[in-house]
Amino acid sequence: MQMRIVVPILIAFLSWGAQPQFPDTPAARQFAAWLAAFNDSDPTAYQRFSEKNLPKRQSNNEEHQEFRKQTGGFEFIKAEQSTPTRFTGLVKERNSSQYARFVIEVDAAEPHLIAGIDLRAIDNPNDPPPARLSETDLLAALRTKLDQEAAADRFSGAVLLAKNGKPIFTSAFGMADREKKIPNQLDTRFRIGSMNKMFTAVSILQLAEAGKLQLTDPLGKYLADYPNKNMASKVTIHHLLTHTGGTGDFFGPQFDAHRLELRALKDYVTLYGKRDLAFEPGSRWEYSNYGFLLLGLIVEKVSGEDYYDYVRNHVYKPAGMNSTDSMPEDQIVKDRSIGYSKQDSKTWQPNTDTLPPRATSAGGGYSTVEDLLRFANVLNGHKLLNEHYTDLLTTGKVEGGGGGKYAYGFNDNVRDGVRWFGHGGGAPGMNGDLKIFPQSGYVIAVLANMDPPAAGRISEFIAARLPK
Repeated sequence: MQMRIVVPILIAFLSWGAQPQFPDTPAARQFAAWLAAFNDSDPTAYQRFSEKNLPKRQSNNEEHQEFRKQTGGFEFIKAEQSTPTRFTGLVKERNSSQYARFVIEVDAAEPHLIAGIDLRAIDNPNDPPPARLSETDLLAALRTKLDQEAAADRFSGAVLLAKNGKPIFTSAFGMADREKKIPNQLDTRFRIGSMNKMFTAVSILQLAEAGKLQLTDPLGKYLADYPNKNMASKVTIHHLLTHTGGTGDFFGPQFDAHRLELRALKDYVTLYGKRDLAFEPGSRWEYSNYGFLLLGLIVEKVSGEDYYDYVRNHVYKPAGMNSTDSMPEDQIVKDRSIGYSKQDSKTWQPNTDTLPPRATSAGGGYSTVEDLLRFANVLNGHKLLNEHYTDLLTTGKVEGGGGGKYAYGFNDNVRDGVRWFGHGGGAPGMNGDLKIFPQSGYVIAVLANMDPPAAGRISEFIAARLPK
């Protein structure tokens, strides 16, 4: 299932001379107000601000208190891009040396309510960008980095780096079960959070390639009994695939209250289906787990198969992904690691109480780094989709969170002239990332059974240093 997105950001002030100034725009003024409320030692200050300025789905005061405790609050470092409705820049955590890039978007009309706010961990902007290394030097540097992270208890999981379809580096660290002292192995199955979105998107594109649906079709064409008719008539499959449908999320107090009741995809529609659009479809990008939940229901309706059976038969089996699935949590899964989180504790605790009864089409299944490589190989080899639909799947469509573009269930990024596509996933006790480099033939797969950004930190380390 699509797990609660844990924003991997930890941000405070570095002396760069004069105190940086906020631009005089609605978006920048809202960010300054948000930052002041977030940093206020009085928890009611943030609650008052969020109730007035934030969408309900982003105004969880309990989560704010926990996040502020972890970070110590943020300090504004500098502005990067500024328009009346969008403002981006850098902040730094007060409790550590970690930096983050923020993006805030506000409504164009008064009172300029916050449409979305996102923060993502980045390397220290004062440091020069890491140099590209030779393959031999990279593998040596990676081994050193992993040893350091594992020794500091900042990484527990498995890492795979491949070139032209074959692994050139593999390793595993930490414990799959800390109580029973069972170590992680290369074939350990890790929960993958939102990485499942790639498999759901492939399924939709397979049905489009077969002529069974059109990406421009509205949601209501396939889910004719969808409760909110406005959403059903306006939101297209393209909107759902690109997080531009205004369908919102489902994490928050309502999810927490009903978590154990959500046993099938249709249960989410029962809970959230009457909710109206958060914004006009196609007008902006906002990450939506609920949108990908609806895509799973469309797969069922169009194919006539249960979603889990369809993905198993049409994605996992053709790829040889024999260790990947989304079996219910009450079933024993051989070699699956326990996820460990410090979200509400100073010590690592199992994430069992955060998990729904079963993963969904928005994420939360499990896989191995070797299976992720198999997926990348068959995708690159056009064995899941023909060349046209593979390009359609992985080519960026809209500006999305994380600094790149969002395609159909895939991020599409370019750094230093080097392109990669893939997807990450994160939630309490789990983190993963897959990066596929089409020009150089490299594939990075990292999975961790601990809080973000454990896997993302390693994936970014490798990506920044890969030979071009």
